[in-house]
This record gives sequence, structure tokens and C-alpha cells, in this order.
Amino acid sequence: MKRIFIGLLLLLNVVGCANHEVIETMTDHANQDEDLSLLSPKRIVNIAHRGASGHAPEHTLVSYETSEEMTGDYLEIDLQMTKDNQLIAMHDAELSRTTDGDGFVKDHTIDEIKILDAGTWFNEEHPQQAQPVFNQLEVPTLDDILERFGTDTNYYIEIKTPEEYPDMVEALISMLDDYHLIGPDVPKGKVIIQSFSEASLREVKKAEPSLPLIQLISYNERAEISQAELARIKEYAVGIGTNYKQLNQHYVQKVRATELLVHPYTVNEKKDMRRLIKWGVTGMFTDYPDRLDDVITEIQD
Repeated sequence: MKRIFIGLLLLLNVVGCANHEVIETMTDHANQDEDLSLLSPKRIVNIAHRGASGHAPEHTLVSYETSEEMTGDYLEIDLQMTKDNQLIAMHDAELSRTTDGDGFVKDHTIDEIKILDAGTWFNEEHPQQAQPVFNQLEVPTLDDILERFGTDTNYYIEIKTPEEYPDMVEALISMLDDYHLIGPDVPKGKVIIQSFSEASLREVKKAEPSLPLIQLISYNERAEISQAELARIKEYAVGIGTNYKQLNQHYVQKVRATELLVHPYTVNEKKDMRRLIKWGVTGMFTDYPDRLDDVITEIQD
């Protein structure tokens, strides 16, 4: 009887150790998954605003390539749509600020836009950072960008209002599908869609529920947000983006308490980056992804 009892104890000990190992393994995997997830609230994501636009002409392949070298987590892309329904990377609806063209993007074909100079303006405005390679850069299409960077890169894409571009969401999702950037095997957060338009975000959610969404908050809105607003946003989005100058610690903590991410824009000074991280933001847009990388490394060390 004594031998049986000892045998049972040994068996229970083996089973207990096995269960303990399983639990530890599961915990390790869970921690690894959380650490690796771009949507983890414990991670600070480095969003290269229009590429590394503090170092090179915004929304050009050179700007995006520079941000990749500076270890940004995301390439941020603003989309406009041409007269012939091609998606291009450009912040403004008009051509004049960042090219030598005039008029609205929507009134020009892709062929007309491709011949424009999208880089010389940067050399003229930033002579200390001017480089000959920036002259005569092309405006890239979204197709150009995805072809160049593929599935090795993460994308943070802004779409416009359905009133401006009623076909933009359908065209975007179709292209993301073509480049294998959506689907059950794609890591969550590989592509994030942002917009000031709730209607556009809800359209994306209906068309492709797997895409995480960020509700942008208008620059001119008050530095407050109600629980009702947060509850509504949480119905369709995983977080908010707002101007960092509108933020305070209470605002950040209030949003975080609802389990939404906070990605302020556009943060270029290290002192502001440090303060926002201390307040609890989960990432930020910056023209200088190298600076934010320095700050994140400094904090982690």
C-alpha cells in the first residue's frame, strides 16, 4: 500500500511539473505574441510621417527608404486619387505645395502627375539638407510603394472622405489584397487605416473587418473627449490620432482607460516625445523616426 501511495505521489508530481511547463510555455508564447504585436498597448510604435519627411521630400520613395533605414515601424501614407482613379501618395488635395504642378489631384491623370517634379521644393526650403538626388523625384503611386516594399514593411494609410473619393476604399482594399497585405495569415497591424472621416472608417470595417482603424481627431477640436465619444469610436476603431499639442496627461489616461491606442501627430522634438511616452501614448507620428528610435532605446535601456 505504501508503494502505491508513493507511486501516486510521483505520478502527480510528474503531471504537475508537466502542467507547470505547459503553463509557462503558454505564458511565454503569450508574452512573445504581445511583445511582437504592433497593436500591443505596451509597445510604442514609431510612425514615419510621410516617410522620414524631416530628412527627404515627403511622400517619395526616397523618403520611405530613408525611414526604413531609420527603423521606423510604419510608413505613413496619405492617399489622393487621380482623375483616372489611380491612388497616389500625397498629403494635399492640390499639387502646388510639393510639386511644380498646379490644380487639384483629382483633375489630373496619373500620366500628367508622373511628369511633375516632387523633390526640388525640398532642396529650396531646406538648403542645409539639400541633395541632388532629390531633384526631379516622381510622385509615387500606392502601387509603386507596395511593389517596392512589399510584405516586409508595415503601412499606416490615411483615406479621405467618401464625398471626395467615393471609390477610394474599394480601390485600396483591392490593392492590399493583391499584395497579400490582408487576410487570415497576415499579422494584425501589418496595415492600419486612419481617417478623419468616421463614415470612411466604417466603410472599411464593413468591407474588410480585419483591418485595424484609427479615428483621427481634428486639429481644431477642444482638448477634451467624452466617454460617449470614446464608446462610439471603440465600436469600429482600435485607437485615436490627435495633434500632440492638444493633449494632456488626463486626456491620454482617459483614452487608455477605455483600451484604445493613442497615436499623436506630429512629434519632432525629443523632449515632447519623452513627455508623451511618460503620459502613456502607444506610439506617435514623427518626421524624424531616427529621433524617436533614439528616445525609445533610451527609455528601454
